[in-house]
Amino acid sequence: MKIWRLPLITLLLLLTQPVHAAIQEHIDALEGPFSDGPSVTEACLNCHEDAARDFMKTTHWTWSSQQELADRKGPVERGKKNAINNFCISLPGNWPRCTSCHAGYGWEDDTFDFENARNVDCLVCHDATGSYKKFPTGAGHPAYETKESAGTVYPAPDLTHVAQNVGMPDRRACGSCHFFGGGGNAIKHGDLDESLVEPQRTFDVHMGIDGENMSCQSCHLTENHQISGNALVVSPGGKEKLDCTRCHEAEPHIKNAKMLNSHCKRVACQTCHIPTFAKGAPTKVWWDWSDAGKDLASEVDAFGMPTFSKQKGSFSWDREIVPTYAWYNGEGGAYQLGDVIDPDQIVTLNWPAGSHEDSTAKIYPFKKMRGRQIYDTGHKIMITPKLFGKTGYWTTFDWNSAAAQGMAATGLDYSGSYGWVETEMYWKINHMVVPKEDALKCNTCHGSKGRLDWTALGYDGDPRKAKN
Repeated sequence: MKIWRLPLITLLLLLTQPVHAAIQEHIDALEGPFSDGPSVTEACLNCHEDAARDFMKTTHWTWSSQQELADRKGPVERGKKNAINNFCISLPGNWPRCTSCHAGYGWEDDTFDFENARNVDCLVCHDATGSYKKFPTGAGHPAYETKESAGTVYPAPDLTHVAQNVGMPDRRACGSCHFFGGGGNAIKHGDLDESLVEPQRTFDVHMGIDGENMSCQSCHLTENHQISGNALVVSPGGKEKLDCTRCHEAEPHIKNAKMLNSHCKRVACQTCHIPTFAKGAPTKVWWDWSDAGKDLASEVDAFGMPTFSKQKGSFSWDREIVPTYAWYNGEGGAYQLGDVIDPDQIVTLNWPAGSHEDSTAKIYPFKKMRGRQIYDTGHKIMITPKLFGKTGYWTTFDWNSAAAQGMAATGLDYSGSYGWVETEMYWKINHMVVPKEDALKCNTCHGSKGRLDWTALGYDGDPRKAKN
């Protein structure tokens, strides 16, 4: 990593603040005891009110922003707050469960006060003890007394000890949410899971503890709590984009330089340097909600993962996955709540923009997540079902009721009839970068056994053949 390219404030933080080190001033200043998370934040605000206000401007807090999407004119409101996916589908109506990963306290319904700095959770990012965890159904709160959820025990953290031992965020802190999207380790992203807490260099050349041992913010540069980077799912039109050229040259190769560097114009670094993903744990690749509520046999697959849950339906998992390759020019499109669909076609919930004819686009690797989920057969729009809570589907197994409640929470009309439609999503692959000696070779992509579908990418065939 070429540290001289980093902003001065970030460089100073990296050089002067060990990742796990507690900051002595907090031990002296925060005496406690603290009864709950907001009480800790209130104490933090005595010195860090500006930091809290800065954080409250970020999408980690708002879960929404004004974005320009590739498929429509004018800005739209888009984010985790109103995106729809083919995992647990949507936020509205399911707040206490989904907001367990919000960097705040108490987002239980649509009346949450985003202007109250006391609701900010400072500890979830800055805990240096490893003992602070959100409770899965606690609307962002930890367990204030020992509790159990889905067979896992969540002990009450010593809030005074945690508050007195805060530091810069480490990979475990970031991963406490980003590794566990979708309700468990590795479920959503495929290139983010617990194996990245202390990986070897051969697993991830940037984060390997025997290599660069970089923190998340080494790439996701942060200023005033604004973290660079966008997820194609919730921020396809986001402006805080990341690129490998932040640290690497645009033409970085020395060996076989002419040939390899010419590829950099139309092929993303990730395409060659992330040959497979889901290397540490299996990731979910198929989720069929239409099987939920049935009395099917629950089996365990070759990876030790369940293939069925009565509450959630049928699943498929995979490991060491060869990515799906597609053109991407840095912009993306997405299904917005209320968009009319064609139920006879696969509904694409988000997608990368770009094509072979687009000179700004490059071939990137993606995880393509597929599933079958509920839609309104009368209005031909996707449904946002209420799953969580006493009246949610996971308790009642009543899809009609879940649909009516969820759509009311979203602010959309429900026709009273529902069906099932196949969907797909694109998740950009950025992590689990291998050392250069393990990157893809020419014949991995080219030749009769090459992994790229050249026709799907807009070519007449293998471009190497055309040149010969």
